[in-house]
Amino acid sequence: MLDIQSLKEFGANTEEGIARCMGAEDFYLSLVGTVTGDKRLGELEKALAAKDLDAAFEHAHALKGMYGNLSLTPLFEPVNEMTELLRSRTDTDYSELLAKAKEKFAELRALAE
Repeated sequence: MLDIQSLKEFGANTEEGIARCMGAEDFYLSLVGTVTGDKRLGELEKALAAKDLDAAFEHAHALKGMYGNLSLTPLFEPVNEMTELLRSRTDTDYSELLAKAKEKFAELRALAE
């Protein structure tokens, strides 16, 4: 079940996330719940596999904003690193960062079930 305690254990900065939601804990939890259904991480993976760095940047940047605004630190960190590399159009192996983001996404999704 998705709750503040489980999100803290996951590594989210819930105090910061709730503050961004004007102190509305229920609103914060509902927004975090919508993240678990988001498909952009898969789109980022496809763009990276196709070496479409422009599309990959767009997906990574959108994810960075979503994860950052909700203070989902374990997801934000690898996606932030990818975003900055992609901003520079760095052609590198993103598999380790992508695997970490996918692992953390799966953990968050499991919390929501």
